[in-house]
Amino acid sequence: MSLKVFLELVQIEAKTASVFPFLIGVCFSWYNYHVLNLGFVIWFFIAMLLFNMAVDVLDNISDYHHAIDVDDYKKNTNIIGRENLSLKLVFTIMITMVIISAVIGIALACIIGWPLLIMGVWCYLVGIFYSSGPHPFSSMPLGELLSGVTMGFVIILISVYLNAFTVIDWNVATILKIILIAIPTSVWIANVMLANNICDLDEDEKNHRYTLPYYMGKKQAINLFAALNVIAFVAIIVAVVIGIAPWTMLLALLVVPIVIKQTRIFIGKQVKKETFMTAIKILAIGSLAQVVSYAVGIFL
Repeated sequence: MSLKVFLELVQIEAKTASVFPFLIGVCFSWYNYHVLNLGFVIWFFIAMLLFNMAVDVLDNISDYHHAIDVDDYKKNTNIIGRENLSLKLVFTIMITMVIISAVIGIALACIIGWPLLIMGVWCYLVGIFYSSGPHPFSSMPLGELLSGVTMGFVIILISVYLNAFTVIDWNVATILKIILIAIPTSVWIANVMLANNICDLDEDEKNHRYTLPYYMGKKQAINLFAALNVIAFVAIIVAVVIGIAPWTMLLALLVVPIVIKQTRIFIGKQVKKETFMTAIKILAIGSLAQVVSYAVGIFL
């Protein structure tokens, strides 16, 4: 297996969905509690990235096995069939990454405490059953919600807990603040799944996958895609106003014209190979702007 094929198998281009929430959690901890447990953070980052890649490999395996449209999707679209990959090798790669990430996670939980174990188990359950089982979450109208909450919020929550577990006062107000700071990445991650499901709507129906756009209708799903981008920037403004982020995070609004342009492109055409990347670009550009502007405020 070449490096290029491996990177496509683990969907490396989508890893911003976990990296940026992780960084937002680090920034939130540093800015609000003035703490950074670098060792714990690095180990968590490794475990998180490995499991994220493993979930995407599982997604490819599941789609390959459950594909009904054999002649087109299974042979020409799915990377396992298209590249004639050994299922045994692909499965071994996935299991290896899961085991390594789990060992790291359990070790961290033993050191830091049981709340980390609960949050980690949640991530593992969502990740595993997202693409597997008789009724995977990705084939139901739950994909956007679960991916947004798990990767956009829970990863930030874990990152904050790793850094500030000795000083933070865990109460409703704290959780609400973390939810607010997590809204932008959460909705942008949900939008990646939403855009994917909109583009795949006809193909998903052929393969008996009934996702959110199937129930909402394509037009309303597209409207939701646009609305979530607006919500992301409103959350950034509110976070600055209530003081959980520095004023410099308002600089993230400079990318609004780019997000508007990418949103209009997607609204105009929903073709997987041509316009799905707009959602990934919005996630990458918007989250990068949030992280950089947050970090600048910390150092000023």
